[in-house]
Amino acid sequence: TALLLLAMFAPQAHAKVCNVAIHADDAMKFSQTEIKIAATCSQVTLTLKHTGSFPAEMMGHNWVLAGTKDFQSLAAAGEKSTLANSYLPKGDARVIAFTKVVGGGESTTITFPTSKLSKGGDYTFFCSFPGHWSLMKGKLTFL
Repeated sequence: TALLLLAMFAPQAHAKVCNVAIHADDAMKFSQTEIKIAATCSQVTLTLKHTGSFPAEMMGHNWVLAGTKDFQSLAAAGEKSTLANSYLPKGDARVIAFTKVVGGGESTTITFPTSKLSKGGDYTFFCSFPGHWSLMKGKLTFL
């Protein structure tokens, strides 16, 4: 019972959640082209806000994270998908994290573990709405 009591009162390992906010607009631009995540973060909570006015069906945006080597082929494959699937191939292992597609005035938030990232790895974030990924992209660095 002494071990049980010790386990109950031992300090809990707290996950460090790091928050990131990014905006997208009707001009097909993200508010930043680089995101840096500290290695001390065990999770990332990312909020995407669409600051434009057009609906998701016309000018929707999402935020997708993939390895840089995978991003173009993933984005091209997503163009064959649907809005309901956030313009991503369903269950594709190349997707590290993604938000749903939102329209003007809407926002969405996701949380993902950094255990999916490698320190110093090469990652690209992008919008997978058809035709957007060539302009709406940036670099994520896990320091």
